[in-house]
Amino acid sequence: MTDFSPPQYWGDKRYHSLNYHLRKQFGEKIGKITLDGGFTCPNRDGSLGRGGCLFCSPLGSGDFIAARDKALAEQFERGREVIQNKWAVNKYIAYLQSFTNTYAPVDKLREVYATVLALPGVVGLSIATRPDCLPDEVLDLLAEINQHHYLLVELGLQTIHARSADFCNLKYNYQDFLTAVDNLQARQINTCAHIILGLPGEDGNDMMATASAVANLPIQGIKIQLLHLLRATPLAEVYKQQPFPFLSQEEYVDLVTGSIEILPPSMVIHRLTGDGPRQMLLGPVWSRNKRAVLNAIDRELVKKNSWQGKFYCKN
Repeated sequence: MTDFSPPQYWGDKRYHSLNYHLRKQFGEKIGKITLDGGFTCPNRDGSLGRGGCLFCSPLGSGDFIAARDKALAEQFERGREVIQNKWAVNKYIAYLQSFTNTYAPVDKLREVYATVLALPGVVGLSIATRPDCLPDEVLDLLAEINQHHYLLVELGLQTIHARSADFCNLKYNYQDFLTAVDNLQARQINTCAHIILGLPGEDGNDMMATASAVANLPIQGIKIQLLHLLRATPLAEVYKQQPFPFLSQEEYVDLVTGSIEILPPSMVIHRLTGDGPRQMLLGPVWSRNKRAVLNAIDRELVKKNSWQGKFYCKN
C-alpha cells in the first residue's frame, strides 16, 4: 500500500540535524572546531588497558585536528581558518574530541574547559568521553559549567552487545553507559550517544537493536558512525589475520534510514556517517565520499516517504 502521509522536515532535512538544532538555539549557523586538550585514556595508560579500543586511531579519533601539537588557542585559530574557508560563521562550539576528555584531575579539567570557553566566538563546549570516566566530582564540574554555557557530553556507547564490546576491547559495558546517562540527566546535562554500525560479527538486527535502545534513552542526541578500518589500529592487525566484510554503501544507507525512522523526533542527530583520513583508510573505500553518502541517505528517505520518528514507539 502506498503511504501518502506528509513527511516531517527540520529545515530542508527529513531528520533533526545538528545544524538545524544549533541554528534554532543560537539564531545563526554555528561552526564546530575540534581540539586536543592533551588528555589520555584509561584504556591506553594502563589503568584499564593499553592500545585502546580496537577501532581507535593512534590520535584518539582526533585525526582532523589542526595544529594538535600547539596550544589550544592556536589549534582553535587554525580550525577557525578551515571553517571560514567553507562558511561565514562567527560563533563556534569548541569540541574536545581526542581520547577521553573527562579523564584528569578536576583542577586540570577546569583549567582546560575555562581556556576553551574563553576563546573568541566560542558559545559552547562539546566534550567526548567514556561512560566510565565520569566520577561525581567531574559530574559536578560539568553541572557548574552547564549553568552558564551551552554544554554537550558526547558519550561513547558504540554497541549494546557485550560480545561486541569485549571484541572491541572497550573495557566498559552497556550498564556503565546507562549509569553515566542517569548521572548526566540527573544534572540536566545534554548527552549524545555515539554508536558504530558495521562492527565485526554484528548483523543488521544487532545494529538496529543498538539504535532502538538509544531511541528509548532519556538523552538528547545521537551520533551514528560507520566503522572505518584505519591503519595503525589494533583492528587493522585483526583484519590482517582474519579479514571481515565491510558494509556496502547500500547496506549502510538502509541501516541509517531505518535508525532515523525509529528515533524520537526531538533527538538531535549529530552525525550520519564519517570519513576517516584518506591516507589511513583501509576500508570501506566508498566512505571517502561523505557527501555522496549523505545524499544517498536523503534520497532513500524521499524514496521511502520517510522521516525521523515515523516509526518511533517509546517502550
